[in-house]
Amino acid sequence: MNRVTDRDPDIARTGRGRASSRPLAWAGLAVMVLGARGCGEESRPMPGPPDGEDGVALELVTSGLEFPLGLTAPEADPRLFVVEKGGRIRIVRDGALLPEPFLDISANVSRGSEQGLLGLAFHPAYATNGRFFVDYTDTDGNTRISAWRVSADADRADAASEEVLLTIEQPFSNHNGGGLAFGPDGYLYIGMGDGGSGGDPLGNGRDLGDLLGSLLRIDVSGASGYAIPADNPFAGREGARGELWDLGLRNPWRFSFDRATGDLYIADVGQSEREEIDVAARADGGGRGLDYGWNVMEGSVCYGGGSCDRTGLVLPVTEYSHDLGCSVTGGYVYRGSAVPAIQGQYFYADYCQGWVRSFRFQGGAASDPREWPALAPGGPVASFGEDSAGELYVLDAGGSVYRVVAVP
Repeated sequence: MNRVTDRDPDIARTGRGRASSRPLAWAGLAVMVLGARGCGEESRPMPGPPDGEDGVALELVTSGLEFPLGLTAPEADPRLFVVEKGGRIRIVRDGALLPEPFLDISANVSRGSEQGLLGLAFHPAYATNGRFFVDYTDTDGNTRISAWRVSADADRADAASEEVLLTIEQPFSNHNGGGLAFGPDGYLYIGMGDGGSGGDPLGNGRDLGDLLGSLLRIDVSGASGYAIPADNPFAGREGARGELWDLGLRNPWRFSFDRATGDLYIADVGQSEREEIDVAARADGGGRGLDYGWNVMEGSVCYGGGSCDRTGLVLPVTEYSHDLGCSVTGGYVYRGSAVPAIQGQYFYADYCQGWVRSFRFQGGAASDPREWPALAPGGPVASFGEDSAGELYVLDAGGSVYRVVAVP
């Protein structure tokens, strides 16, 4: 088995990497599909964005969690559900962290490297059907997507209700992706990394015959199992997996949908040069069948240097170099009501540097870039969260959850 080197930015998530102390940068690039053979492009430092306006701050919600990796809530539910890497889902209710977990599958979860309990999504009809879905790496290190049900106690899941929908073999321990989200079309989307090691040695990122290096899109509207939507781009194609929605991703560390527009945002962790964010507008197909280019491209440059055939590959709307950060953490477009000044801004972070930044997606491009020193928690940003009202949260790998609030 190939070993992951310390050049791999994902190692920073496990505490084995070292963050850069150099200045930070932001760059906005228009979305485009390149149709010609490109020349090699040198990675160069990029100018940083201005600071965001005063009037925002972080408010501590809770602390003492074990490596929180996600926060979400069922529709119209005031509780917060926090995913812990070790295998538990915790509930914050009325500002208090409940002592008993909503779900504890720690005995079934592998925890090394980038493994663990990685994703949670509630069915849009959770209030009536009690179904939710999790993404975790099992004790063999493989990805498991499972459906569960709540018990008679609204604060506890039925521990015996697991229905395994998908088991996806993972050749290495890193690049597991792990995000789950229901799209505006009501289908469940699943974020999958390229299978790990470094440089995608098995070529999974652009292989239509496996489920790695892509977002998957499945229909879980039935009482059990899943179906492949008929309009999935590769459904029915010989040699291709019908679950695939796109391809060419390295390790999507958080994707999300703008709850107002339905646009899809994907933060894809880079190898040794660039961190990138891709946006697929719902009006243009929501990313259906797009090829984000890994491992031909890393961000907007040819992977490994030199020239490469960029025909049909989609460039990111935003990227930054590894002189200036190491591992992107994707967030959400703010659609809450508590902080009107940031309405419509997409927030993201760098795990190693701990900064938080934003941009607006307008006219097919990233605009109005900002950095928000007041929203940096002082440690690695493991993830963001969004509650049922669209309010935004920042999750510190050290175990704290913060809410973004307005201040005078």
